[in-house]
Amino acid sequence: MSQYEDFTIDQGADHTIKLELVDTNGDKKDLTGYSAAAQIRKTYSSSDSDAVSFSTQFTAPRTDGILNLTLTNSQTGSLKAGRYVYDVEISYSDSGDNTIVERILEGQITVSPSVTRT
Repeated sequence: MSQYEDFTIDQGADHTIKLELVDTNGDKKDLTGYSAAAQIRKTYSSSDSDAVSFSTQFTAPRTDGILNLTLTNSQTGSLKAGRYVYDVEISYSDSGDNTIVERILEGQITVSPSVTRT
């Protein structure tokens, strides 16, 4: 089961969320071999064309369990002020070449409106 967390981001600003993942024992999760995907949408049923994808970066060494999610100022600038939903998934291939997907985080994001436009 994923964790639930709400965030507020500023419209028109760069935004990074740093995730520090741990395993069931509380130890840093080894993210070697994992990939990640994260999206923000107005509603759960919004079309794929309305989704905004976070850039995902694992920090080295991957054994530290750190994943950064980033939205650029262009991406946040294109979002209308208001509430959105998001989730984050990590995945890996097991020894049988099956893709195992884990949803690790989900929640709501509130986009705070911007006044300054350049």
